[in-house]
Amino acid sequence: MSGPVKPELEFVYEAKGELGDPIPIGETVDGTRRIIPIFSGPCEGPKIKGELLGNAADWQLTRHDGVTVADAIYALRTDDDVVIQIRNRGLRHGPAKVMQRLAAGEDVDPAEYYFRTIPEFIAPKGKYDWLNRSVFVCSGARYKNYIKLWVWRVL
Repeated sequence: MSGPVKPELEFVYEAKGELGDPIPIGETVDGTRRIIPIFSGPCEGPKIKGELLGNAADWQLTRHDGVTVADAIYALRTDDDVVIQIRNRGLRHGPAKVMQRLAAGEDVDPAEYYFRTIPEFIAPKGKYDWLNRSVFVCSGARYKNYIKLWVWRVL
């Protein structure tokens, strides 16, 4: 019998998505909800190159404990013209002063707050089918008008 198997990470890509102005839903029983429109942006890395497609959104919930729950659905078109759907869910939180600066639109070093997600891919059969058979993790950074995402495959 062997011991525990420690997962390794393989870098897949970095994506940058332009963001629209938040659309407030308002206070609900589970926290404050809003919609963040996601527009296009580049996607580049050793495993995938392409462009995020627009007409997407992140349906966010900021819980009463200050944690923002992201639930984004979007797609990317690869440089060889394959469309891949992505649902990216996760958490963003940090010290109150850091989160206030972020909310005010300041550029904040992403090392100052926690922003991690779990992207799930739906890829057509073919070259990118491996996306359907792996688990991925993502770290992110939020800026005033855009977001950056770094995606790794768990090996």
